[in-house]
Amino acid sequence: MRGKRLWIVLALALVSGGAAGYLALTYMRQPADTVEAAPVSITEVAVAARDLPVGTVIGEEDVRLVDWPSEVLPEGYTTSPAEVIGHGLITDVRTNEPLLATKLALKEAGGGLPIIIPEGMRAISVKVDEVIGVAGFVLPSTRVDVLVTLDQQAMQTDPISKLILQNRQVLAAGQIIQRDANGEPQNVTVITLLVTPEEAEKLTLSAMKGKIQLALRNTLDMDTVTTPGIQATALVKGPAKPAPRRVVRRAPRPSGTTIEVYKGSERSTTNIGGGS
Repeated sequence: MRGKRLWIVLALALVSGGAAGYLALTYMRQPADTVEAAPVSITEVAVAARDLPVGTVIGEEDVRLVDWPSEVLPEGYTTSPAEVIGHGLITDVRTNEPLLATKLALKEAGGGLPIIIPEGMRAISVKVDEVIGVAGFVLPSTRVDVLVTLDQQAMQTDPISKLILQNRQVLAAGQIIQRDANGEPQNVTVITLLVTPEEAEKLTLSAMKGKIQLALRNTLDMDTVTTPGIQATALVKGPAKPAPRRVVRRAPRPSGTTIEVYKGSERSTTNIGGGS
């Protein structure tokens, strides 16, 4: 009887343990309760559908709407393509970049280069070669210094090279096709600089009377320097040559004794022991 009770106790223990294990396994397999996130407010913002260079007049194909968290909306954002279509860009815009009001010109201003010229400034283009254009590194938004070299014919004295403009912004850089002296077509690089009216006069005269050279500079370097320029003779100037010696030859003195004889106003000499 005692043995039968022992078996019953063991059976109950096994059943209880199995049930406890099953419940524990079932509990562990249940997914954790997710914390319900607070709803995020969304606003549609107009962005560029592709890379748009400066001067582009925005069309329907250039704009698309994306969802933007309302808490971090950029200042000057637009919510409708109609607000930006027909406006010219005054700066480059990358794909998915918001089309902000600060990047747009007035609708009546149109597009192209004129909309990015500040009031009181001028855009002037000069033809350059690869060397003058710093081997392709002179690109829009870079800054350059302009040097001019005037030859002897222009100066009527010693040729000179002088820094005439400093820290000028490049608005555009491109190529045109023109014919050379033999009538053959050739590519010519044209650089457009942002200058004042007075600087435009100086640059135009320099291009006519001499040869222009561009010097690329760091866009963060805003310092202006003063240089005296350099003349050709200063490049090879060495020690001054001594002036040629002037030799004055005198008639040799006669040897012996010289006797002077005066007769009235007449004078004569006689050399004794030497020759007359």
